[in-house]
Amino acid sequence: MRLSAGLLCIVTQAWTVNANVEKTIFLGPSPLTLSNVRPGLDDLGLHYLSPSSTILPIRVPVQFPTESLPRGLESWYLLRGLQDGRRYEVRICWPATQPTDFWLDTYSVTHVFDTPELISSLSEYSSVIRRDPVDDDGNTKEAPSAAPESVLFLRLQAAASYYSTNRTLMDYPPPVDADIILDPFILNIFPQSLGPIAIYITAVAIGAWFLSGYIYRWLLSVAAESPSKPHTD
Repeated sequence: MRLSAGLLCIVTQAWTVNANVEKTIFLGPSPLTLSNVRPGLDDLGLHYLSPSSTILPIRVPVQFPTESLPRGLESWYLLRGLQDGRRYEVRICWPATQPTDFWLDTYSVTHVFDTPELISSLSEYSSVIRRDPVDDDGNTKEAPSAAPESVLFLRLQAAASYYSTNRTLMDYPPPVDADIILDPFILNIFPQSLGPIAIYITAVAIGAWFLSGYIYRWLLSVAAESPSKPHTD
């Protein structure tokens, strides 16, 4: 692993790393009727991701780890319109110029509402964003559908991971600009975003196979040709 990382560093030393990624993989849960969920999900004011809206630009509030909050601040989001049993990946991308540790966890609606620690964290975050909304371009709440829908909660924990001699910066670390991305898997094998890359690699492999066959036959024909002049003793 260290050798691979070293080789990658040598190959890409001319470029500057400008982003970090953290992710989690999960399966879509069984559908439920949101209009029957209490408290209502539409009243929480959470931003959401769905197959029709797969990128959520956000500004994540962070703080340095403490004994009571070893993973920094928590924020909550909804994953909506999922397919039961389908594999998904959620990842967060943020600039390397804002060193931050992220943890992503997904929970079913019933699990969150039945766990005092989780429902307390969700309620606290909901009250904060309704009182002081975060300035981003994310999707806001939707009206609950009468039809059953596959939904999950996404909990994001963020802790600043740098040191500065600037006392103000250490006491009040600025929010981190990030994108949360929902990526469904194709046939539950690999993320959909890798589809174009897979097609490209397949096309290159097929082209290389035909080209290598042509070169091999050409070499055989060259080797089988008789010399133009007979050898003399």
